[in-house]
This record gives sequence, structure tokens and C-alpha cells, in this order.
Amino acid sequence: MSEEHLPEFLTETDQGVTIDLVKPAEVDGATVKAVTMREPTVQDHLTVEALKGSEAAKEVQLMSNLCEVSTDAIKALTLRNYKRLQVALEFFTE
Repeated sequence: MSEEHLPEFLTETDQGVTIDLVKPAEVDGATVKAVTMREPTVQDHLTVEALKGSEAAKEVQLMSNLCEVSTDAIKALTLRNYKRLQVALEFFTE
């Protein structure tokens, strides 16, 4: 996905991408309207691949690492907000 094809809810920054949420979410004790996801490293990929569990659980762990928030915060997101994180991850992998 090139920058010119970024959805309006994603903004590329020096830190990665900022993801505007559909509605504010409680993230580690704070209410936020956006989260930032850093670009994954090979080590991130290796770490997640070594985990046991479903692909969905591995993805939650990866999102947690990349957004630098707890896995509980990721699990508490609405599906619409989580889908935006998935789109952001695709930005780095396509």
C-alpha cells in the first residue's frame, strides 16, 4: 500500500503510522483517539512466530508490541478499531 493510497485514518510519521480510531478507546488507563504503530522488525516477526496459540492470538501480541500497549488494551478494542490496526499492519507488509 503506497502512501498515496493510505486510508484517511492513517498518517505516516517518522515513528510509523498514526491510526485515528473510529471512537475513543481506553488504552492502559488513558482514553485515546489515536494510536501509533511502529514498523515491524524481523525480530518482531520471529518473536511472534515462536509463540504458541492461534494466529489471532499471535496477531494481538504483535499489535501490542508494535503499538507499545498491553495485550489487554488491544483485546478491549472494538472490532472496527481493531480492523484499523490490521490495515495499518498491512501498510508495512505490502
